[in-house]
Amino acid sequence: MTAPAEPGAGPRADGGSLFEREHLPASSEGRRYRWFRVIFHHDAPDERNFDLALILVILASVAVVLLDSMPSVKVRWHAWLYAAEWLFTLAFAVEYGVRLWVVKRPLRYAFSFFGVIDLLAILPTFLSLLFPATASFTVIRALRLLRVFRVLKLVEYSSEAGVLIQALVRSRRKILVFIAALLTIVVVFGALMYVVEGPDNGFTSIPAGMYWAIVTVGTVGFGDIAPATPFGRFVTSLLIVIGYSIIAVPTGIYTAELARSLQPRRRQARCGSCGLDDHEADAWHCRKCGAVLPREE
Repeated sequence: MTAPAEPGAGPRADGGSLFEREHLPASSEGRRYRWFRVIFHHDAPDERNFDLALILVILASVAVVLLDSMPSVKVRWHAWLYAAEWLFTLAFAVEYGVRLWVVKRPLRYAFSFFGVIDLLAILPTFLSLLFPATASFTVIRALRLLRVFRVLKLVEYSSEAGVLIQALVRSRRKILVFIAALLTIVVVFGALMYVVEGPDNGFTSIPAGMYWAIVTVGTVGFGDIAPATPFGRFVTSLLIVIGYSIIAVPTGIYTAELARSLQPRRRQARCGSCGLDDHEADAWHCRKCGAVLPREE
């Protein structure tokens, strides 16, 4: 039997998808619990109003960063935009602190998907005091708009996104092998073109040749470096054909893993007669010998 959830906790803490994690309240009553309901729940009018207000503030803060990057606007309104940016940052910092205050396990929230996004939403502004160029990275707070999925009752869409990411994680070794092979091709062809074409035709070094090989195998062809000799053009044609040949490899690997993820769950009950241990989820008899399958615990 599973242990009952804590009072007022809602779904269990280990529930949720790759993006969505349920968090338990630090208290089941009082002010902390009321703030927990407002921030992490989305059913009552005040809870939904908080979410909608948060989304509007996020949109406004992103608009401020975008406007401040436009020279014509920055010359006239930079002081106001700078003050607004700090106002939004302080508001987000307070909200982040409240989120940590109302949950039972603050570190668990801090290292969750949305917890990391919340932290990244406020860090660039503070870092801009030391590194002014980092102020532009505050646009990352646009990722906080992913919360709209919960507000609009579309959590299942984020769960589907979790399926896509999990399929990518499971196929990572095959993709890494493919990337290693691709990098080997790039190094070999880059060095070859450096020898064949030389600095006179733009191939000033092996890294420059590798850059050309990456652009060519990706069938992009910027044209900033181009072979001039007949043999160099032959190598280029060969590399373009290789690029077209292998461009579908990672797609096929990922698609196969995704198809496996979408297959229905299988029963792992082992047949007591023939020993087969792979059956349909609703199977009661062995598909090989017809014997009755043991019940799953």
